[in-house]
Amino acid sequence: MAVITANPALSQRLIDTLYTEALLLADETRAYFDHDGHIDREALDPRGRVQFACEALKATTRLMHVIAWLARHRVNGLGHVGDDRRDDRLAETAPSEAEVLGRLPSAARRLILAGIDLSERVGRLADGVEAPLTSDSPARNLIQRLERAF
Repeated sequence: MAVITANPALSQRLIDTLYTEALLLADETRAYFDHDGHIDREALDPRGRVQFACEALKATTRLMHVIAWLARHRVNGLGHVGDDRRDDRLAETAPSEAEVLGRLPSAARRLILAGIDLSERVGRLADGVEAPLTSDSPARNLIQRLERAF
C-alpha cells in the first residue's frame, strides 16, 4: 500500500491559510467570552450559565487543538522539525449538543459553530495526511509505478 502525498506547496498554503483562520477565530472567541459573553451569560438562568461556561471551554479547547495541529504542520513544512508522525491525529474535544447550542446567545452559538466547522475541516485534513491509498484503480497503479521509477 503506497502513500500518495499531495503537492507540498499546496498543502503548505492550505495549512497556512487554516492556521491564520484558526488564530483569528480563537482571538474573536476569546474576546467574546472575556467581554460581551459575560453580559450575555448573566441573562441566562443558572443552568444556562453553566452550559454557557461548558460550551465556552469546549470552544476554546477545540480551537487550541486545531491551532496546535496546524502549528506543528506549519513548522514541519518549513523543515524546522523532524517529520515525526507517531500520533498525527487531531485531538478530540467533547461534542457540543445541538439542544444546548440552540439555547445559547446567537453570538456564542455563531462562534462555537464556526469552531466546530473549522475543527471538522482540519480533522479531514489530518485524516488524509497519511491516508494510504490502495491500488484499486489503474490511475493509482500508474502513479505508484511512476513513484517507483523515480
